[in-house]
Amino acid sequence: MPAPTSPADLYRHGLQLLLDKDIPAWTDLWAEDALMEFPFAPDGWPRRLEGREAVGAYMRDYPDHIDLHDFPELQVHRTTDPETIVVEMRGVGRLVETGRPFDVNYIVVVTVRDGRITSCRDYWNPLTALEPGTDFTGSNR
Repeated sequence: MPAPTSPADLYRHGLQLLLDKDIPAWTDLWAEDALMEFPFAPDGWPRRLEGREAVGAYMRDYPDHIDLHDFPELQVHRTTDPETIVVEMRGVGRLVETGRPFDVNYIVVVTVRDGRITSCRDYWNPLTALEPGTDFTGSNR
């Protein structure tokens, strides 16, 4: 596949890599000094990850906990900064350990420079994580 040419293309490519459970390739989309933030993370969950290595470590075991099936309702919005997009989406699948449905809403603000994700603020729905039986990140918390 040719290299994605826009922030929206790069982000969509990253979502496909998550569906393919290719976390190393997904991690490679990030800049070495990237920043990932979770402003609405519940207590005890990370709110800030600094650097590609930290982002990759956080996501490494993701497929062992969540079997993603789709990102329906994906909407990508351009901003006045051509390197920044705002994404509204839903992630659906199942929790591997319990088989329960996984259904989480997200708003994500992403900045891409030189073909790599440099910043990502992930405003996911923390109420989903607080429901009983929804420990979907295991040791990543």
